[in-house]
Amino acid sequence: MSTAQARRRTARAITYVVLAAGLILWLFPFVWMLLGSFKKQAELLRFPPTIWPEDPTGANYATWFFQLGIGRYFANSVLIAAVTVLGNLVFCSMVGYALAKLQFWGKRALFVVVMVMLMVPGIVMFIPLFVLVSRMGLIGTYPGLILPFLTSPMGVFLMRQFMYAIPDELLEAARIDGAGELRIFARVVLPLCGPALATLGVLTFLGSWNNFLWPLVASQNQRMFTLPVALSLNAIGQRGTDHGLFLAGSVLIIVPILLVFVALQRFVIQGIATTGLRG
Repeated sequence: MSTAQARRRTARAITYVVLAAGLILWLFPFVWMLLGSFKKQAELLRFPPTIWPEDPTGANYATWFFQLGIGRYFANSVLIAAVTVLGNLVFCSMVGYALAKLQFWGKRALFVVVMVMLMVPGIVMFIPLFVLVSRMGLIGTYPGLILPFLTSPMGVFLMRQFMYAIPDELLEAARIDGAGELRIFARVVLPLCGPALATLGVLTFLGSWNNFLWPLVASQNQRMFTLPVALSLNAIGQRGTDHGLFLAGSVLIIVPILLVFVALQRFVIQGIATTGLRG
């Protein structure tokens, strides 16, 4: 074996060791959470802590399903996330198409507004949104929880950048054949935007599923609570935090996210890799 080959093998071995160590460090909190969800409160508070449950119990999950009615909170989260994702896929794609492929007065100014909104922290818009939704009489309703998030500057920017790379010749050929802009958008552009749509869908789902502050303030009704709000209000009480209940609820919140990401990870990676930065 030559010296160069030995160095390459050594460098590769070191790389694998570093990556494996990083993977273990990244996975450890999730493994701890999963194992902790099967522990009793006394064991979770013990020092030094235990890794594997000494007396595994499913009482924490049973409490969520049979006493706290997690099904209602889960249904709320699914409904709100699904409608929010659908709204972003439709409206962000429409605006992105207009900014990428159509010519109209004020187009550049509109794109500048989108870029500025990307730099504005979401918390800055919290109070104006609450006042607006409150005056519309939508506090404590599904529209009040969904409407403020049906589109996003990030989604518009993502779709605009992806659609900008679509050849104009395809659109011109469709126009020559007599297709209108709506038909071109639906039949030509959208089928080419699968990776970008998957990326936008996953990012929007993550944001909606994990959203805590807005549902907490805008729901004002226990029947309208989403999973993060229910987790906070049920696992953290006046007598302190029920750590086992909190960890079990966290597992139930994270599992749908992992399933969605695993199902769409190939499209997400492709969408991020192929989204251009031209324009």
